[in-house]
Order: sequence, then structure tokens, then C-alpha cells
Amino acid sequence: MRDFRDAKAMAQTLRDSLNARSVSLTVSESLELVARLFGLADWNVLAARIRSAEQARSGRSNEESAKTDAADQLRSRAKEIQLPQAVLDRYAGTYQFHSAVFTVTREQDHLSGRLSGQSSAPYYAVGETEFAAREIDVELRFTLGPDGVPTAVILRQHGNDHTMPRIDTSTAQELQRAIESRMSSRSANPGTAAALRRLIESVASGQPNYGEMSADLAEATRKQLPRLQPGLAEMGPITSIEFLGVNAQGQDVYSVWHQGGAASHWHIALGNDGRIISAFVTPGP
Repeated sequence: MRDFRDAKAMAQTLRDSLNARSVSLTVSESLELVARLFGLADWNVLAARIRSAEQARSGRSNEESAKTDAADQLRSRAKEIQLPQAVLDRYAGTYQFHSAVFTVTREQDHLSGRLSGQSSAPYYAVGETEFAAREIDVELRFTLGPDGVPTAVILRQHGNDHTMPRIDTSTAQELQRAIESRMSSRSANPGTAAALRRLIESVASGQPNYGEMSADLAEATRKQLPRLQPGLAEMGPITSIEFLGVNAQGQDVYSVWHQGGAASHWHIALGNDGRIISAFVTPGP
């Protein structure tokens, strides 16, 4: 059962559901809407209430919490270094994230990264090829070729690595057009529904078929299996899978209904070889 402390997860579910229906919503817009659903004036009010609840649960005062947050920010910024703009310019470009595009640009003394359909986030250098975001738990590490120009960037989030090869502008435009076309026509990629059923059933049994996954997804699934397996097993056998649409990253979005009425939303994408290259689940209705 969700409450106001789950606001960010609820906002993400709202964005994903609307993206699946070709309705674009920014992170800030979705947070503001969730705040209003709880009868509050705006996100700032809801965020303050969440912080108060967390402080009460941990026994920290507002002053203690502020000191801890400030100390964390100081430690994070202490690791940051300044790189010449010429170096930052070499890292700017387009990279392929599964079926989507991750665009890197230089913004004065730092980089900015944006995934298809999402807002930009600033990244600050913490090494010659390593960058970290201040507000979100994401890190970037560039792989350089002999000429010093990146051949790929590795995105690390929640302890999982995703390798994104560098692509030229025309390839990036083709990928983006393909996503927009599929979003408009609401056409599922052949095989995603069957692959999703096999994935859910194998994870629920505790025996995932890692051969059907990309290396990155297989590694992430191994890490998350102890958390995923009990929940999926408890939901029971699948009774139906309904295609909802295509999200802004080119993943097919499905509602999966289980015996007893439980439901979940899944986002899934297949590679050219038919293996699952990305899949994640959010709570259903």
C-alpha cells in the first residue's frame, strides 16, 4: 500500500504510463501532479512532509538532517575536478542506450546528459574520464580510443553498469525517428510479449534463463533476484498480458495480470539477436 512517502515512485509510474500513451511529462510536472493528488499545494510542501517523516523515523532533528545533507554534498563536491573545455568537448556526442539515444553536451565547466524522452541532468568530473551527478545516483565513465575520443560511455545506476557505444548523428536521428514512429503507431516489437512471459515465469520460479538476456541485464537480474523472485512468486500465475504502447526509450510497455487480480506494468526491449536487452517492472493498478 503506497502513501505520500512513495511520491517519487508514483511520479515515475505516472510518467511511464503517460509516455506509453504518447503523452510526454517532465519529472517536475509529474511530481507536482502527485503533490496535488495528496491535496497539497505543490511538490515543495510534499517534499518537506517526506523529509519530516524520514527524520521522525530515524530520530534525527531538522538541524541534524540538514548538517548530514550538507556534509554529504561537501564530500561529493570535494571529489570534483576541473577539466579543460577541450576535453569536455571530446566527450560530447550521441551514444546508444538500447533502442534509445543518450546525448552528451558540454555546459561551460561540466557535461549534461539526456536520455530520449527524459530531462537533462548535469554531470561533474571526478576523474579524467569519470563524471558523477549531484542530485541522482548516476555515474558516467568514458572509454577512450587511441585518439582520446570516446568509443563508449558506461552508465552506472543502482550498482548496475550499462555500456553505451558512441554513434554518429545520423544513426541517432534514425533511432529517434524509429521510436517516435512506433509510439505514434502503437506497434509492439514482435516477440516481446512471449519473451516477457518467459522472463516473468522464470524469475518467479527462481531459475531465470540468463541465455535469453544481454550481459548487462543478466548481471542486474542476478543481483536483484533475491528481491524479485518472492514478489513475483507471490503474485501467482499469469492470466493475461496486455500491450499498452511504446515508451519514450523505445521499450514496449505491458500490463501483466496475475491470478487473484494482482497486476504490474513491465517495460521490455529486445536486441537484434532476440535477447532481452532491457526489462523492468513498476507497480500496476
